[in-house]
Amino acid sequence: MTLAAEFGSGQVFLSILYFFLFFIWVWLLIVVFSDIFRSRDLGGVAKALWVIFVILLPYLGVFVYLIARGHKMSEHAAEAAEAQRSYIRSVAGSSPSPTDELARLADLKKQGAISDAEFEQMKAKIVSS
Repeated sequence: MTLAAEFGSGQVFLSILYFFLFFIWVWLLIVVFSDIFRSRDLGGVAKALWVIFVILLPYLGVFVYLIARGHKMSEHAAEAAEAQRSYIRSVAGSSPSPTDELARLADLKKQGAISDAEFEQMKAKIVSS
């Protein structure tokens, strides 16, 4: 019971605050390390030096990295997002839509390249899938 009396609402608030500050700190470390390794404009030696700096002097290292290369971090994030979008577009747009296939079949029928029976058979196959 005495532990509960000593651990007041202010202590609970400070504990929660310390937890969230620690969580934010870990998140910043992950973001900085991912940006260091994702950066294509840094050479291997520069990456190694940044990693050593951030490991040996973590608070100062992250602070200096955010000041020195913060603008590059947003550029790297934008490049990664654009690469993901272009990949999704290339994968999603690789197969023609059923409407496009039906239009192509109608053109082939109009040109006489396929018969009416072939047209109906292929149309049924497209519509069923």
